[in-house]
Amino acid sequence: MNMVKKKYDAWLSKPAKNGIIECMACNHRCKIPKGKTGICGVRYNDDGRLRLLVYGRAAARNIDPIEKKPLFHFYPGSEIYSIGTVGCNFRCQFCQNWDISQFPKEHSIEEIENSGIPLSPEEMVDYCLKNGIPSIAFTYNEPTIFFEYTYDTAKLAKEKGLKTVYVSNGFETEEALEKLTPYIDAMNIDLKSFYDEYYQKICGGRVEPVKKNIKDQWDKGMWIEVTTLITTNHNDSAKELKEIAEFLYSISPDIPWHISRYFPAYKMDDPPTPVKTLEKAYEIGKKAGLNYVYVGNVMGLEKDNTHCPGCNELCIQRIGYMVEDYTKKGQCPKCGVKLPGRY
Repeated sequence: MNMVKKKYDAWLSKPAKNGIIECMACNHRCKIPKGKTGICGVRYNDDGRLRLLVYGRAAARNIDPIEKKPLFHFYPGSEIYSIGTVGCNFRCQFCQNWDISQFPKEHSIEEIENSGIPLSPEEMVDYCLKNGIPSIAFTYNEPTIFFEYTYDTAKLAKEKGLKTVYVSNGFETEEALEKLTPYIDAMNIDLKSFYDEYYQKICGGRVEPVKKNIKDQWDKGMWIEVTTLITTNHNDSAKELKEIAEFLYSISPDIPWHISRYFPAYKMDDPPTPVKTLEKAYEIGKKAGLNYVYVGNVMGLEKDNTHCPGCNELCIQRIGYMVEDYTKKGQCPKCGVKLPGRY
């Protein structure tokens, strides 16, 4: 790959009037004047050509357990090569990774271009092949904003027999998903709230595109797991949690729902989510008919294990992000029921 040429090409876009470019990566569909970036801060109109400032620049990279994404039904117990850049198309007040996601707001174009370390798609794929790592995750910040970088990497990974994962806020356009879906094997999508007011006030987005993408991607056969961070005093009412659970059930009772505990971060200083709220959310999810409800960011509840929905046999035991006991057959060891997911 010609990195000098390719790193600037944000081709998921189209020209508008007077040198303005419409970005087609996410549902903000920013119309970007010359010399400006979109909301994400990394897609830049350079004299009528849209450039991706962070192509080939990894601001974060780690080898993680797949459970950290979180994905509990996608090759449990395996490792995944995880990378992210700077920038984000949301501005969540509780963001844990705000130092990279909000980086462009206070830095120059040159600083954004030089953020992180150089890391090409070929280097990622080669590293995984040499070290026996079966998957690559685009995570830490919103991968949609560095779409072309993820696309090139995922396409190459697929050719080499690797799996790829999007950990996303679910705000992709139909055009982005149409291009991406053949090369992405799984997604964990945040459903941050069921209400637009929360999305607009707390996150800087809208909920309907997220709901649509969850349903559409599941219907297309992609493996989907959903995460809801329960923020104290904001999206923690029984009514809202019930609506989220019932929405997921209406798509499929087999969609795993990860209920995650919030801790104060970035601009949100409300108290951490009470454990009783997490327990309430878990019961709401199970009562709605979801077969797989998990509680994250809290130890001791033992609500991160996978049980057979038929006979309730323990199928996958976890402690934190580590799988302690798993038959690796993707089925109940007692009654033989096949677990949904990829194994």
